[in-house]
Amino acid sequence: MGDINWTRRDIIKGIGATTAGMALSSCGISGDRSAKGLTEEALAVQPVVRSQDLEKSDLTVGYVPVNDCAPFAIAWKKGFFRKYGLNVTLNREASWATSRDGLIFGRLDASPVVSGAVTNARIGAEGARHAPLCAAMTIHRHGNAMTMNKAMWDFGLRPWYEYQEKYGDGALQAFGRDFRGYFDKQPPEGKVWAVVLSSAIYEYFIRYLSAAAGVDPLKEFRVIIVPPPQMVTNVRIGAMQAYMVAEPWNTRAITGNENIGFTFAQGKEVWLGHPDRLLGVMESFIDQYPKTYRSLVKAMIEACQYCSKAENRQEVAELITDRSFTGARPKKKDAPIAKFTSPGILGNYNYGGFDGKDRTIKAADTTIFFDIPDNLPKQPGEHSTFLWRSRSIWLMTQAARWGQIKEFPKNADKLAELGWKTDLYREIAFEMGIECPKDDYKVEPPEVFIDKKGFDPSDPVGYLNSFAIRANAPTNFFMS
Repeated sequence: MGDINWTRRDIIKGIGATTAGMALSSCGISGDRSAKGLTEEALAVQPVVRSQDLEKSDLTVGYVPVNDCAPFAIAWKKGFFRKYGLNVTLNREASWATSRDGLIFGRLDASPVVSGAVTNARIGAEGARHAPLCAAMTIHRHGNAMTMNKAMWDFGLRPWYEYQEKYGDGALQAFGRDFRGYFDKQPPEGKVWAVVLSSAIYEYFIRYLSAAAGVDPLKEFRVIIVPPPQMVTNVRIGAMQAYMVAEPWNTRAITGNENIGFTFAQGKEVWLGHPDRLLGVMESFIDQYPKTYRSLVKAMIEACQYCSKAENRQEVAELITDRSFTGARPKKKDAPIAKFTSPGILGNYNYGGFDGKDRTIKAADTTIFFDIPDNLPKQPGEHSTFLWRSRSIWLMTQAARWGQIKEFPKNADKLAELGWKTDLYREIAFEMGIECPKDDYKVEPPEVFIDKKGFDPSDPVGYLNSFAIRANAPTNFFMS
């Protein structure tokens, strides 16, 4: 073979060409990204905004094949994009890295990004490309989980809620004992946990959980990056022992499905109410196309509202099984079409296990698209798509905690303001008759975190320094 010298830009362009060919066949989108038509439902929608009144009406919007592509699928199918004057070509992305980089390199006009990607692009965290990314809104909260392999089950590890039931206040200590006990018996290649993107909330959750249990995630196991659709296969072949990803890729792993693991915990059990996916755009997009930006946000808010309604969730779960979206359809013809997608969307969530016990738990907050269930603390006027800038500050504390930036940014408030467009969101929501909280920052109470440690955004450095396990933590020397 001859020498092949590929730059990162070449690779990104190559990925772009590949993902462009992953056509949305059910929605009539061809590989050249040109729409061949709309669904009958979409064509029946009367636009309230004329395309010619927008600065740019033709948009390319990315998505990744996980459950949270639901609002994008619904916005297309139900005509919410058309309602606001937009002609949107949806583009399936190979991973969360290509979804983010597609925005940065201009291949995409908008795309969902992992919570943390916008913040870390602003602060230039390790593993994140430095760029003026912005968050337009939250796509959803929750809807993700941590899967552990069968060997971890056989060693004695169990779902987090069972540790709570058995050990009460000692649950973290008991889990830490079992967690370390398993990894202590593994060779280096057997101490691997995968996430979907570096310097993002899933990585922070894994590190946060293990540190809360007394296991140093910088020393006792490795974290690698794997695209969502490859998670199950990589556990099956032993490339990693655990992973954190959005649904349906945890549900696919359990007994009765792929039989390779069990759900240890949903992300909501680490931080109840956390933002998962954000709608990402570049700052230049907002500046150059302010009317288009408003139309895009309105269309996506309405799609999230649709996905939020209980009477629509079965339809949503079935829609996203299409090969164009998650492709998560059972191979058995007699199985329900939404067997893999419905647990995360409808909330009948099965943790799995290898002892025959039914661990299905029904909850309204399994995935939150707009309306916030009553079991979550919330402010007056708060709904799921609202952006709390204080949560961008929390993400910065975790980037600093794990050494992805040298120190907590002195201009953190300004960076949060630049990246998380709460003020613009509030204006757009007001035009839609949607009430919003009046503040941009809020205190996260202790009870929403797994270690019962609350977060006050007015003292992020104090919060950061309160953690005993962190990168560059002071070493204590004890003399006999």
